[in-house]
Amino acid sequence: MTEIIKFEVPGKAVPQARPAASFKGGRYWRYDPVQCREYKNKILECLKAQCGISQGNFEYTGAVKVEVIEYRKIPKSWSKIKRAAALENKIRPVSKPDTDNILKIVKDALNGVLWKDDAQVVSDKVEKFYSQEPRLVISVEYLNEMIN
Repeated sequence: MTEIIKFEVPGKAVPQARPAASFKGGRYWRYDPVQCREYKNKILECLKAQCGISQGNFEYTGAVKVEVIEYRKIPKSWSKIKRAAALENKIRPVSKPDTDNILKIVKDALNGVLWKDDAQVVSDKVEKFYSQEPRLVISVEYLNEMIN
């Protein structure tokens, strides 16, 4: 029997950006931009609030399937006809951020929390839609029995 964990992150999605770098103490340091760090924390806060799972209490080592759906706000400048088409999924977002950068920030945030290492993700899927309320819907499915 597989287990599925599903939760939502309200608001506009923040894609994973390239790491920032600084030169300190004779060497280069790479780190996440502030906006990315804050969004990863928001993902973890939503996971804890909706599923009761917090950082450091999970060490699943089996195969994982991750699905992410990004819902974007419909531009205010669009006509009623175009807005209706977007809500019926006849128009889908084709602008940035890229789906791979959305998936990357989700996997980075959940690494070490819902699984031990993101190399365990054997299947992933990201989709983009328009909606009245922007949000991410994240679904994680454990494909093996729970093994520690």
